[in-house]
Amino acid sequence: MHAARYLGDAAIAVAELEPVPPGPTQVQIGVEFTGICGTDLHIRHGAMDGRVRVPAVLGHEMSGRITALGPGVSGWRVGDPVTVMPLRWCGSCPACLAGHRHICHRLDFLGIDSPGAMQQRWTVPSELLVRVPDGVPLRDAALVEPTAVAVHDVTRAGLLAGESAVVIGGGPVGVLIACVARSVGAEVVVVEPDPHRRRIAQQLGLSVLDPGGAPGGQEIEAEIRERTGGAGAAVAFEVSGSAPGLATALSVLAVRGRLVVVGIHSEPRTVDLHRVFLRELTLLGARVYERSDFERAVQLIADGTIPASRLVTRVEPLTCAAAAFAALESGGDVMKVLVDCAGQEPGGPDVGRGEE
Repeated sequence: MHAARYLGDAAIAVAELEPVPPGPTQVQIGVEFTGICGTDLHIRHGAMDGRVRVPAVLGHEMSGRITALGPGVSGWRVGDPVTVMPLRWCGSCPACLAGHRHICHRLDFLGIDSPGAMQQRWTVPSELLVRVPDGVPLRDAALVEPTAVAVHDVTRAGLLAGESAVVIGGGPVGVLIACVARSVGAEVVVVEPDPHRRRIAQQLGLSVLDPGGAPGGQEIEAEIRERTGGAGAAVAFEVSGSAPGLATALSVLAVRGRLVVVGIHSEPRTVDLHRVFLRELTLLGARVYERSDFERAVQLIADGTIPASRLVTRVEPLTCAAAAFAALESGGDVMKVLVDCAGQEPGGPDVGRGEE
């Protein structure tokens, strides 16, 4: 079978590997689609070399069908459409014992700490499977994992119907957060400098602002105050991972507003703690997801609340995985890039199987 592996020094190469047969309580999945996300790009550029063992099969956003069952697996059949919640925890560390297994001190994140989904056959513990309803295109189901991230972020914020929310960063996760926030009845604004991403968000019916390069996000702050009757936003989601984005997210918050840090900040940031003090703001971290977030994400994609198909702008076959990474990093008119792990023909937008 083919597998795309990170080799270090920004190299992604396709290799021929032997499939791993499923052992007790494991299943083997015929992977259909695997998404590339910002974490994968961080890995490619060496930012996680202390954690990733090369050569490493990447990929943790995926969909596929079960191809084989190991001994002791029940409740699943060959051919079932599935996705995988790619987290394994120890069960004995302080975080696990406190009920926070998803942020286990010894967390095994599949696709980072152990082999991921960017291969034609992927063997995983059956306990990690999440069922995909019949009729949901497997290409759409590849977005369950980032949607689960968005569900977790909105849940972490405690966002309520009627509250105002500002999402800083209109990439795939930012747009998904905005859609999930809208589904709970919040008034949502997305702040994004890239015109293509703003256009996609607008096509999805989201309210969008261009930060326009104003120092400290002053124009955005004024606009949000005007939209909220001078109060400011109840919640800001910082998804950009940038210093200006963090400053803007802080600036738009109302008294006792909540700042949810979603984006990965690769270096320490300066935070206006005086503003945090004056307004009694709350700073919240949000990392990965819980099982309930994953199940909710499946439901939101299945019922059309999340327009998954409209977020995918490019699909490349597994044999062209390096080109898929390059396409995502190139900028321009790109939102979400998938790798077609079952197909073999190269192509551009909308290549691969759509409806199942």
